[in-house]
Amino acid sequence: MSGDVTVISGPTAVGKGTVVRALKQRHPTVWVSVSATTRPPRPGEVDGQHYWFVSDAAFDDLLARDGLLEWAVVHGRDRYGTPSAPVMDALARGERVILEIDLQGARQVRAKLPQARLVFIAPPNWDELVARLVGRGTETAEQRERRLATAKGELASANEFDHVVVNDDLGRAVDDLVGLLSL
Repeated sequence: MSGDVTVISGPTAVGKGTVVRALKQRHPTVWVSVSATTRPPRPGEVDGQHYWFVSDAAFDDLLARDGLLEWAVVHGRDRYGTPSAPVMDALARGERVILEIDLQGARQVRAKLPQARLVFIAPPNWDELVARLVGRGTETAEQRERRLATAKGELASANEFDHVVVNDDLGRAVDDLVGLLSL
């Protein structure tokens, strides 16, 4: 394994995906993993690009074949996981691998790949996180409450990560990440 792995994690609506997309635009050579999920697509999401949208049966099959590097039930409902084979293939090619995953997944990756760099994306403050989630408009009130409850625990776990990047300004957050990755 000649590549390296960076895990990007943080609470819901903190802008993980936005930060990773901006990083990829600046540095197209980084290899960003596509997670599998059992949740339905949001408007505009494309299968195989944003996520692999799979049935419960297909997710169970990946688990049975030990085909996931990490997986978790997120927000008490949907399952998400990182297919192992593409990640291991990218590492074997010497790629700079980015995994955008939740706290549970980050812990599993740390256990399996202790050399992985863990980066926590944090909001500038709680009110901003709530505003971003509400402004996204993609969840029901019940889903928002569940996500915010999860976010409180995730924020309390930021000290488990190697680095914390505050996403108060996208350009600055990406600059910080570029510096951490020595890109």
